Amino acid sequence: MAPRIQTIGLDIGKEVFQAHGIDRNEMVVLRRKLRRAEVTAFFAGLRPCLVGMEATAGSHHWARTLAAMGHKVRVIPAAYVKAYVKTNKSDAKDAEAICEAVRRPGMRFAAVKTKEQQATLIVHRTRELLVRQRIVLTNALRGFLAEFGIVAPRGYSGTNKSLEAVRGAEIPSSARPALQLLKQAVELLRKQSEACEDQIGRHHTDDADSVRLATIPHVGPITASAVIATIGNAGQFCSARQFAAWLGLVPREFSTGGKQKLGHISKRGNPYLRRLLFLAASSALRDPKFAKTSAGAWALSLRARKPYRLTVIALAARLARTMWAMLMRRRNFEPYPERLAHTGG
Repeated sequence: MAPRIQTIGLDIGKEVFQAHGIDRNEMVVLRRKLRRAEVTAFFAGLRPCLVGMEATAGSHHWARTLAAMGHKVRVIPAAYVKAYVKTNKSDAKDAEAICEAVRRPGMRFAAVKTKEQQATLIVHRTRELLVRQRIVLTNALRGFLAEFGIVAPRGYSGTNKSLEAVRGAEIPSSARPALQLLKQAVELLRKQSEACEDQIGRHHTDDADSVRLATIPHVGPITASAVIATIGNAGQFCSARQFAAWLGLVPREFSTGGKQKLGHISKRGNPYLRRLLFLAASSALRDPKFAKTSAGAWALSLRARKPYRLTVIALAARLARTMWAMLMRRRNFEPYPERLAHTGG
């Protein structure tokens, strides 16, 4: 009678997969290389077991596929698996390390995303890429125009003036075709990025949790939609602080010998969400109305003692904690109370 496989570590590749399995006595009973076309049939023929895999390209797809077959799937961040790789690296050793890591009681796992979440994130990434390309081309256009003494102010209005200056008399006729191409590319990228924003807005309107998060001051549809598409209902985080730490918004710790030493923020986790929360916090810090609330009073008191960017990071971490609490408790945002004026006798 063949031994029953209890746990499998699956190393995912483009065409070649490596599986490493053990039984209930932790004896190795499986070492097998699989082609992509063989993976589904192989796991369909197994009894339900625990399957671990690294969080990499395609991991969420395979997690959904294997979970539909009855297997218990756990997706592990690659950084947590690296410590279990022995000696040199290979697909077989990676699969063995995944099999070892997935059984650790203190291991942290990534939540498996749905197809809808991944589709929304694709729209966000596409918009981010288009905006980045538009900025690159706009800066190039501004630099070329500066060679002819045409310098426009920074910002949205300056970009429009740069685009209008392409038809100016100061530009030699031999340079106009190339500058016209840059102008057309910038305008096309702007329209495409706006189309992505419209699509994000529709996704946001159809999601109750995203609408709930957008009630937080200075948190718009893009930020709210990105948070929901990335973490879902936030159930994978045990506390609000853990969510803020996952975003890299808490200090990196270098403590030893009973002495606590905190450094700069860790910048771990999702840089896209961290940047969106940073922008929301910096916008709130400049808002006079926000300064009249209790949260604004706290931020201003911190600003009086700490640098500006540190204050913004602290406020971004507070926004992240607020989001976690709203998602976990299924409650709408409660406005920050107004700061009470001191009326001492």
